[in-house]
Amino acid sequence: MSKKTRRQFSADFKAKVALEALKEQHTLSDLAARFELHPNQISEWKKHLLSSSSQIFEHGKSRVSPPDSDPEKEELYKAIGQLKMENDWLKKKSDNLFTQTWKNGFSK
Repeated sequence: MSKKTRRQFSADFKAKVALEALKEQHTLSDLAARFELHPNQISEWKKHLLSSSSQIFEHGKSRVSPPDSDPEKEELYKAIGQLKMENDWLKKKSDNLFTQTWKNGFSK
């Protein structure tokens, strides 16, 4: 008998399901069938959303950080990409040079 692994859900999915439950436009049974979950799981995520929602508004800042738009960081990533390309090119050339030298050395 094979062991079944537990499904793991992303935070976005959990939030989506919990918000649908909060809207109360559908029953828990309907939501459970639609999202292929147990109704108790949806209730648990709904409770968690309600209990932690006040943290979003604490100190005027949300816990979700905005996407990074740091120009210095972008420049560093660009430099890393350039160096990686140069490194790959040098590896390829050195492998070709080694192969040619090895073939020429033994063909005499």
